[in-house]
Amino acid sequence: MQKEAKSSVLKRLNRVEGQVRGISRMVEDDRYCIDIVTQIAAVRAALRRAEEEVLRDHVAHCVEHAIASGDPAEQRQKIAELMDVVSRTSR
Repeated sequence: MQKEAKSSVLKRLNRVEGQVRGISRMVEDDRYCIDIVTQIAAVRAALRRAEEEVLRDHVAHCVEHAIASGDPAEQRQKIAELMDVVSRTSR
């Protein structure tokens, strides 16, 4: 992962970690269920954004490298990996 993307993703994940701890406190404090569900949805959205950033970096770095290499086997492998992960994340 490239340095800038890594830093950004780590910041996002640290924020998510804090959000999850906050949700745990909400449950412990018997907060209103809808408020808890709302915060869980916010965490899912934040994780999706982190996931998108990692995928963007993968395409910009790993897939681009495979294409530039001219190696058809490496190109097929990277594209297959990308398609598999996109398929799994869209479920």
